[in-house]
Amino acid sequence: MSTSIKKQLTELYENWSGSKPSQILQMSAHGSDRKYFRLFGENGQTAIGVQNDDRRENIAFLTFSKQFKENKLDVPEIYVEDIDKGIYLEEDLGDLTLFEFLTENRNESGFPDELVKVYEQVITTLPHIQITAGQKLNFDVCYPRSSFDKQSMMWDLNYFKYYFLKLAKIPFDEQYLENDFHKFTDFLLTAERDFFLFRDFQSRNIMLLNDRPYFIDYQGGRRGALQYDVASLLFDAKADIPQDVRNHLLDCYLDALGKIHKFKKDEFMQYYYGYVFVRIMQALGAYGFRGFYERKEHFLKSVPFAIRNLEWLLQTAELPIKLPALTDAWTRLVRSSFLRTLGNAQLKLRLRIQSFSYKRGIPVDETGHGGGFVFDCRSLPNPGRYEEYKHLTGNDQPVIDFLKNEYEVDQFLLNIVRLVDGSIQNYQKRNFTDLMVSFGCTGGQHRSVYCANNLAKILEKKYDLDISVRHREQEMKGD
Repeated sequence: MSTSIKKQLTELYENWSGSKPSQILQMSAHGSDRKYFRLFGENGQTAIGVQNDDRRENIAFLTFSKQFKENKLDVPEIYVEDIDKGIYLEEDLGDLTLFEFLTENRNESGFPDELVKVYEQVITTLPHIQITAGQKLNFDVCYPRSSFDKQSMMWDLNYFKYYFLKLAKIPFDEQYLENDFHKFTDFLLTAERDFFLFRDFQSRNIMLLNDRPYFIDYQGGRRGALQYDVASLLFDAKADIPQDVRNHLLDCYLDALGKIHKFKKDEFMQYYYGYVFVRIMQALGAYGFRGFYERKEHFLKSVPFAIRNLEWLLQTAELPIKLPALTDAWTRLVRSSFLRTLGNAQLKLRLRIQSFSYKRGIPVDETGHGGGFVFDCRSLPNPGRYEEYKHLTGNDQPVIDFLKNEYEVDQFLLNIVRLVDGSIQNYQKRNFTDLMVSFGCTGGQHRSVYCANNLAKILEKKYDLDISVRHREQEMKGD
């Protein structure tokens, strides 16, 4: 800490509290150029001191903070400021961010209920930030632009192009990609955009104090679309929120939004995934700049998670416009083994096991990977030839007992485990996140069902995998 900054903060604290701080400790600033300090008073009172040479950014943050407070939003109170010196004191909200709470409380099965409830608090508060308080803000102080307009989007997309695609050595045609950038931004700009856009609404910018979320780092706020901040929180790469939880939280947000703002859900969703794509590209640009360019390798740890999010979007989201060059760049990113292993990240492999009948054809891989194993069980002893088993399935104990006692079935599964083992270990090393194994027999009723169930049981004991089992023909009968 420089002597001049320490002196300035000491004087500011003394002017505010009437006494000098007993101690000043510099804090981590993560990816920011701002400097943060915790000042301790003799009476035990603390304050956070901030030093930032960017005058316009300071004005934006201080103005928004005061206006948010007036609208009863949970943000840090500003105690005192000296704009000319680029310093101010704000309320000390502690050290627990939502991201740290998430890291401490998530478990192998995913998000426990207490974690989901905290996210519900955050996501249902967002509409009030965007609309209730947003209508009363002074947008004249926004920095660097007053809205998330075409220029803002193009800055983010070019940031992604030059600091991620180029540095990650992903080939692309410059002109075709530029054409798609313009087509994409023109589409996104047709969304309703007269709301406060937090800009960096993610788990590291949310503090938890006395079981309440507080919001920080909104100095880049401006007018924009509702969808962007929702995308920022739910697709926060390192937070790695399970998709079913994302869907639930999105529903919570839309319910809260509907109570204070009239909107059509189909129109909202038309733009939602587009803004998810934009947010992921902005984040990748930031990871590339900090990680590849500035050599701060810890930023690269988030890349594999962002790549997996991008993979899910390519498999799931349908945009109403065609973006061939941009889609090609996204696809190349998803296929890159190098990017999946950055920062020694360990993504959980999803193993999808299913049974089927050859009469209805081999299952299609709906994820778009097009790979995986298909094993033919028709050479195995068939319980279906015996009257007592005809109306049972491989889920029923008599059929299980029949097949368990057949040597050929035991050897068949043993060989399959050896084959699948090698792929699982290889996929885990390369951070691939999806593998499909299918078992087929004549009717998809006995042998294939038994083999699918048993492979899942064997691998559950051996690996930490996200395993799902589906019996296609049995589902069809159930319908």
